[in-house]
Amino acid sequence: MVTERFANNLGDAILTQGDPEIAAASIPTFLVMMDSLVLDAPDNPAILSASANLTGAYATLFVSDANRAKQLTDKSLLHARTAICKEVEALCLSDNTSLEEFEQALTTANQNDVALLYTYGTAWAGWIQTHRDDWNGLAQVPKVEAVMKRVVELDESYEWGRAHLYLAVINSQLPPALGGKPEKGRMHFEKAIEISQGNDLVAKVEFARYYARLLFEQALHDQLLTEVVNAEPKIAKLNLSNALAKQQAQELLSTSQEYFEE
Repeated sequence: MVTERFANNLGDAILTQGDPEIAAASIPTFLVMMDSLVLDAPDNPAILSASANLTGAYATLFVSDANRAKQLTDKSLLHARTAICKEVEALCLSDNTSLEEFEQALTTANQNDVALLYTYGTAWAGWIQTHRDDWNGLAQVPKVEAVMKRVVELDESYEWGRAHLYLAVINSQLPPALGGKPEKGRMHFEKAIEISQGNDLVAKVEFARYYARLLFEQALHDQLLTEVVNAEPKIAKLNLSNALAKQQAQELLSTSQEYFEE
């Protein structure tokens, strides 16, 4: 379908942009165009998913105003949820049920649903990120984790293994003494890096940010970030995220000595 291809191309045009400032300036126009596609086909899962991806990325990467970011991730999650509901009805019906019932509903999703399922998980994670002051939002993290586990079960290599990256971050939020599972997180970080063959620089940045800083492993922290700064990956659809990863790596390296000497 031409409109589906156009919707996906809008997102790809941003992903392949290696200049974050150009991307940030371009996305609002693209979002208006995406809205027109959704208005024309409000029940099309592919178009809704493309809208969710672009809206969520803009909100979490470029919007500094908290209220705007919340509004945008509300929209992203709505579109992602509507899209997955069109294909996996059991999952939609279990949205407000217990974790066990939700996990059971996830088993009805198959390999054809991976793209929509991953978008649903990322949109939900983005929503939680912008609603950190909402305890109800934090309580939903286990369901996001369940979504990403299902993506890994169905196709762990999807989107350069980023479902592993989400699982890595979720498990590396707290030290072991407080219930965190950083070693499990490390396993997922290393798997994400392996799947992308080191081309997805975000995985190394988050490995340093969440795992190495949590466990005060400065040597690992600095090694990972130095690798990011010096890397020159060649995958076009990672251009934007890698450019942002390089910026973040420089920032984290600049505060390394101060952080680890505290």
